[in-house]
Amino acid sequence: MKRKRLDRDIGWGFQGFPYYQFRLECEDFCGLCCLLDLKSGETHCWSFEKAGEAPVAGAGMKWLQLLPDGKNRLITAMLLPNGRLSVCYTDVIERVEFDPDGVAAYVDKYLDVVFTPQGDCVLLDRDELDEALSVGDITKAQYDGAISEAESIISELCEDIPKTVKRLESVFCAALERIELGEEPLKTKYQ
Repeated sequence: MKRKRLDRDIGWGFQGFPYYQFRLECEDFCGLCCLLDLKSGETHCWSFEKAGEAPVAGAGMKWLQLLPDGKNRLITAMLLPNGRLSVCYTDVIERVEFDPDGVAAYVDKYLDVVFTPQGDCVLLDRDELDEALSVGDITKAQYDGAISEAESIISELCEDIPKTVKRLESVFCAALERIELGEEPLKTKYQ
């Protein structure tokens, strides 16, 4: 399992963005909320059957990252400059940790669920999860937990995608309101 920081400081190629991290409790979400405000960069797209070419990163986009209480998942809502959801990428995770500088990190548990507002829903990296079990990198209990969490993500987020999109956009508005009220970024630049 790989450990990844939520400020995405390694391997993504973002530059010069503020990173916010705070606890958020609102009608549609309770847990740790992180926001990357992508100030620059070329637009990168992923291809989907229904959505076609969907932007996932680029100048003006924002990544709303949510670690809901009581769940083993990281929800990353990739938002267009107008605040509308482009793609939602949900990692199944083992746990959350905090680095000495206060930035949250997660231990990735291989499986991912990706969906678009147009109705795409894709389960990724099942082969990596199967391989991890076969070589002993994870236990059978961890394997079963990952499968269960992925099924829960699909059930909770993908069975009614329009409803989920509205909830994510509502959480984004709540996060922006918090920032507009003076929430300071935890980090102000790519390091």
